[in-house]
Amino acid sequence: MSVAEPLRIVDRAGAEALVSGVLSNMSALKAVLDEEAEHVRAGRLKAGVVAAEPKAALAAAYMKGLETAKANTVALARWHPQGVEALRVAHRAFTVALEANQTVLATARTVCEGLIRNLADDIAKSRMPTGYGAGAAPSPYGRGTRSGPLVVSRSL
Repeated sequence: MSVAEPLRIVDRAGAEALVSGVLSNMSALKAVLDEEAEHVRAGRLKAGVVAAEPKAALAAAYMKGLETAKANTVALARWHPQGVEALRVAHRAFTVALEANQTVLATARTVCEGLIRNLADDIAKSRMPTGYGAGAAPSPYGRGTRSGPLVVSRSL
């Protein structure tokens, strides 16, 4: 299995093309992240999942572009120094958008986990034996909330 050689920048046109490609991938990925975050904030989880479908492909293209830019740092600085600065500025803005997206997704996950935990607790309470009264204590014989029926063996 051979590893593909990274793109080598040898002139100004190649440097400009690389910078514009990375910037366009970054802006497209930022737009997808923003759309996903807006859907999740509004509680439209299915729409958020659909909006995030191109996220993996865009992230892969963005990472490939960054790796190529890192491999050609000297050539980019020589042929297109304004592009390097534009990449830095755009990357800072992208980092802020990415952190906001991750915060929204983490919050949604925490809320969902809390809802499921509360639902499981409510179901467990409803399965608990109550005895003869509303506030009766559970059986002292060890029948917990998840125990099944008592089994008797007649072969002994």
